[in-house]
Amino acid sequence: MFEFGRMKRLPPYVFAVVNQLKTELRRKGEDIIDLGMGNPDIPTPKHIVDKLIEAAQKPHNHRYSSSMGIRKLREAICNWYKRRYDVDLDPEEEAVVTIGAKEGLSHLVLAIVEPGDVVFVPNPTYPIHPYSVIIAGGDVRSIPIGPDRDLFEDLLQATRQTWPRPKALIISYPHNPTTAVVDLEFFKKIVSFCKENNIIVLHDFAYADIAFDGYTPPSFLQVPGAKDIGVEFFSMSKSYSMPGWRVGFCVGNKKLIETLKKIKSYLDYGVFQPIQIASIIALNGPDDCVKKIVETYRERRDALVDGLNRLGWRIEKPKATMFVWAKIPPRFREMGSLKFSELLLREAKVAVSPGIGFGHYGDEYVRFALVENPHRIKQAIRGIRRMFYKYY
Repeated sequence: MFEFGRMKRLPPYVFAVVNQLKTELRRKGEDIIDLGMGNPDIPTPKHIVDKLIEAAQKPHNHRYSSSMGIRKLREAICNWYKRRYDVDLDPEEEAVVTIGAKEGLSHLVLAIVEPGDVVFVPNPTYPIHPYSVIIAGGDVRSIPIGPDRDLFEDLLQATRQTWPRPKALIISYPHNPTTAVVDLEFFKKIVSFCKENNIIVLHDFAYADIAFDGYTPPSFLQVPGAKDIGVEFFSMSKSYSMPGWRVGFCVGNKKLIETLKKIKSYLDYGVFQPIQIASIIALNGPDDCVKKIVETYRERRDALVDGLNRLGWRIEKPKATMFVWAKIPPRFREMGSLKFSELLLREAKVAVSPGIGFGHYGDEYVRFALVENPHRIKQAIRGIRRMFYKYY
């Protein structure tokens, strides 16, 4: 009866296949260790929760807030960037609070991309990056990324071969799902290239703090001139373990910030004010809680990777993110990531995300999310060992 062209452009949700099987097995009483969705399980630090409770008890905080975020939170955001990255930002013109990074990025794409516009997006990558372009009516051009690829060289080649010229580039480092990391020199090349070609840069910096072994992720905005052509998104979900709170921010280019503010003014009234007040405490407070969260993910990473390596499933330890991106063992690779994920669920009782869900270049991989404690991760390893013994 009804036809919706924009919805037809969105592919079937690959993860739904695994989620449905997971639900069926749990209904049968199976103990499934869920390392699929990147849904942080670590409790939000107590001092942030306490501030939320205090602020929520004040009736004036129950009213509509501001779609751009309250002034004190925008000031805290800018001060945080100055302390962390020595980047100067104007809280009035270069910062806006978002309902998580996902909302901010997708609405900015909706505001700036028109039908026929080309946007470069790495493949594989976090699904909202390409799908936000599709929802906006734009055309996605995939740039393959992986251990045997040079994203910058592929970007140069794609630009030479693309017409009309790309309007924007969406990138995210540290990268979900591949866990790839870059240095500041990479961002310098991106800024130079995008300035030369008049390309807008949207950088998703969700895993800014989740890094290990001495690696410190750089901010895209640390590069001189980056604010001329782009913005950066940050989420409170990972660093402060506030996923369900739905709060993040976007900073950078004044025109792009103004555009995001404008479209948000039509679409929402901002984040619940007590959450914004608690976020101020998080950003202004000591970072001991962040270090503790990072250490928790490191312990889980080591438990998972060391355990898989002992099974002969060779994986390097990622330097960042809350994920492990694992190339499917040769014995199972031809079946593809979706069938292999189903096999892990049925035989090992372990749920993972199939790489194909992040783009067709990810089909030789699965993604483990570090959202279970080391004891449960070791239980997952035992289940995978049993599966390997059965099929090898």
